[in-house]
Amino acid sequence: MPHIKYNTPNGIKIIYVCGYGDKRRWEKALGGQLGCLYIDEINIGDMEFIRESAHRCEYELTSSNPDDPNLPVYEEYLNRSRPLEKYRYRYPQELLDQLNEPVVDGWVHWYFTFDDNEGLTEEAKQDKINALAPGTKIYKNKILGLRGKATGLAFNYTKDNIISIFEAKKYKFKKLICGVDTSYSKKTHDKLTFVLVGITTDRKCIILKTRSMNNKDRTVPFAPSDVIPKLIDFLEECKEEWGFVRTTFIDSADAGTIAEAQKSKRLNGLVYDFKLAWKRMTNNTRVQLQEAWLHSGDFLVVETCKDYIGEMNVYGFDEDGKLEDANDHSIQGGQYAWMPYRADIGNWEVIRTLIKNADIEEGG
Repeated sequence: MPHIKYNTPNGIKIIYVCGYGDKRRWEKALGGQLGCLYIDEINIGDMEFIRESAHRCEYELTSSNPDDPNLPVYEEYLNRSRPLEKYRYRYPQELLDQLNEPVVDGWVHWYFTFDDNEGLTEEAKQDKINALAPGTKIYKNKILGLRGKATGLAFNYTKDNIISIFEAKKYKFKKLICGVDTSYSKKTHDKLTFVLVGITTDRKCIILKTRSMNNKDRTVPFAPSDVIPKLIDFLEECKEEWGFVRTTFIDSADAGTIAEAQKSKRLNGLVYDFKLAWKRMTNNTRVQLQEAWLHSGDFLVVETCKDYIGEMNVYGFDEDGKLEDANDHSIQGGQYAWMPYRADIGNWEVIRTLIKNADIEEGG
């Protein structure tokens, strides 16, 4: 095998250089005694090679670039590691959420960005960022440092679409609506989300406030009966901050949460109304319409809605051109709120030039 031989004070040390494109490459090293195994870009390595080699060394170092989170290397290896506590603050929350397999003691995860490379000047960093187009898979992986199989982002927004609370307060609101997307899974990081949406008198749609939670790693998971008091608290906060929110649209696929909401209204005499989310509009059409509003400046997000902005940074299309079934819980909660009132948003003469689809007509 190709190798590098070092004469050291502790004797001869050998570094073997081996490809990892298939399991047969490892067979060349069978029978050897290895100290450290280093695998560069383990995310593109052959899984049989990775499995065969991992248990034949004293310790292992790997590097990886963000890739499709469904790759087995994440489930079997990378997601079983954890960052050192003092560095957790540097991690994107999405990445922390994905380190979700049972941890192996001593397996440490490290997250690096361009800022950790002291050999790069600010100009060089910016050149690398400018070299890749926002909205592409490689931009999401290499620049944002996020895993994802999406080949393109669903939403291409700019800093002009993100506003402060102070700026949002300047608008006069015609409607305030809440949307709720639900998930009670203990096996995933899927979230239950509350999203407050405001529609202004000048036909803008603004994401004003969000809240999310999930059951992953909870000792006592929450159930639909626990969610309604949390939703009422959220609506009361919205009333104090933005105004009275009469109607909340809840994911129509979740009969349990809807039943609990209606029971609470009946028993407690709540002034809030809870309705089934209208979901006749396809996900692709929702994205098209929202993208058109972003482009025309009619869709805005308050900067404190971190979960929503985080999802806009990663929600995208897979290799088959289909919207990925992930990173969309806050987005869908917002859609449940604005879809019944889409006729009150944006300039429809402009929208019709951007999108031609029967189920988004102004009165449809």
